[in-house]
This record gives sequence, C-alpha cells and structure tokens, in this order.
Amino acid sequence: MSDTDTVRATLDVWCDLQCPDCHKALDDVRALRARYGDRLEIRLRHFPLEKHKHAYAAAQAAEEAAEQGKAWPYAEALLERTADLGARGERLLVESAGELGLDTEEVDTALIDGRHMLIVDADQAEGKAIGVTGTPTYVIDGERLDGGKSQEGLRERIEEIADRLLAG
Repeated sequence: MSDTDTVRATLDVWCDLQCPDCHKALDDVRALRARYGDRLEIRLRHFPLEKHKHAYAAAQAAEEAAEQGKAWPYAEALLERTADLGARGERLLVESAGELGLDTEEVDTALIDGRHMLIVDADQAEGKAIGVTGTPTYVIDGERLDGGKSQEGLRERIEEIADRLLAG
C-alpha cells in the first residue's frame, strides 16, 4: 500500500431524522467523524419510523440535500430540530435547506414529485432485511449495533471495530 492510499471502513447509520434518539446519537457520529476523518466513511441510511409523521418527507429532503452536496450538514440541521420538525413539518424542511444555501425550490419540488422515494424505500427495505427495527442502528463490518433502546457503549464498540478494520 502506498502512502497515498487511504484505508477505509464503512459505518452505516440507520436513522429517522425526526427521532429524538438519533438526535442524541449525533454527538457520537460527530466524534467518530473527528476521530477517523475520511478513513471511516459514515453513510446516512434512512429508516423513517411510522410514529414520526414527517420522517419520510425528511428522508426525501435529505436525499435532495445530498444531490446538492450537503447530505450530512442537512441531516445534522434536522436532527438538531427533531422537536420542531414534529410541529412545523415540511415548512421546516424547506427552511433548513435555505439556511444551508440549498436550492429551496428544488427541495420543495422533490417533496412534491417524490423523486427520492425509491432511495428512501430501498434503504428502509434493506434495513428491515438486516434486522433494523429502530433508530439509531449502526452497521460496521457486518455487525449490527442497536441504539434505539440504549446508546451506552455503542461508540466505544464502533471504535473497537473501526480500529481493528483500519489497522489493516
């Protein structure tokens, strides 16, 4: 391996952007990003829960934000406002996009025309197939770690696995 090669591992974060537990997990995701940088690819995977009325629309809006190059900043902005999302719904989705400099008309149109529904549906189906039942749920190196009931010790477990994978 040359010095220019980057050792990478992937962490999938199954998330509901209206979920208070996912909001709490945001600090762990940020800490993992800070610790590993681009050696650990952290992928947002959508798993909107039926009990959260605006989670499905939020997932679609996040996919439009990804199209515009701001997937994680947008997801983080929504997770910081999970309580507001329940009350303000799609208005908050478009407003948050504007605050990040995204094309709000495209976000609004994406919510109307459903152009990202298949991505959200595919994520949710894949999550169900691998046993995701709640959020947040993490998958790294084939190991599923469920944070929906308790997040205690999960970041440390992810770090153990990531360290092993990245050690080569």
